[in-house]
Amino acid sequence: MATTKEKAPKTGGTPKAGKEKVAPGATDAAPKAAEGTPRLQTYYETVVRARLAKQFGITNPMQVPRIVKVVLNVGMGEASKTPKLLDAVVVELGQITGQKPVVTRAKKSIANFGLRAGVPVGASVTLRGARMYEFLDRFITIAVPRVRDFRGLANKSFDGRGNYTTGIKEQLIFPEIDYDKVEKIHGMDITVVTNAGRDDLAMALLRELGWPFRGETPVPMA
Repeated sequence: MATTKEKAPKTGGTPKAGKEKVAPGATDAAPKAAEGTPRLQTYYETVVRARLAKQFGITNPMQVPRIVKVVLNVGMGEASKTPKLLDAVVVELGQITGQKPVVTRAKKSIANFGLRAGVPVGASVTLRGARMYEFLDRFITIAVPRVRDFRGLANKSFDGRGNYTTGIKEQLIFPEIDYDKVEKIHGMDITVVTNAGRDDLAMALLRELGWPFRGETPVPMA
């Protein structure tokens, strides 16, 4: 006569791999771009958008200008001769933005500069969404005030289509950079791309976000 085997009771043994419970506050091996909504994005959605709509008489919420992306670009002409410098730039941009940079290469050969097509000449990062707002928040409130003899950013650096580009001379203004580990001091171009289509709309947008234009007192974030 067949007998049924009784199942052994479950005991509190060691948990299986991959199913361990992580204690609250533990470091994630693959961290997300942001936990929650960045405060600058929240400020734009709750305050700036309504101000711009009222200021320019915009009735359609989709027509209110907004920032689409931010591009950081570092040109390193001597990268073809000293690849170590370009490697350092890639690491620094990753520390500043929290995103892996893309190595830019020469599109055509220029004999006068000893440049060949396809040779690495710099690095760039394109930020969107949460990382974009986080970077802008840190750039406006922390990095820019660290510029030596800072008197404001130029208010004539628009391209006529609502995009703004500014340059910085030293990457050391970002607190993420360790001065002792810097291979070479270099600058970078930071381009803020908007969907405004007009310079006056884009300037009003940046001004409301606290952009420190030269000769103006930045608008404090409420």
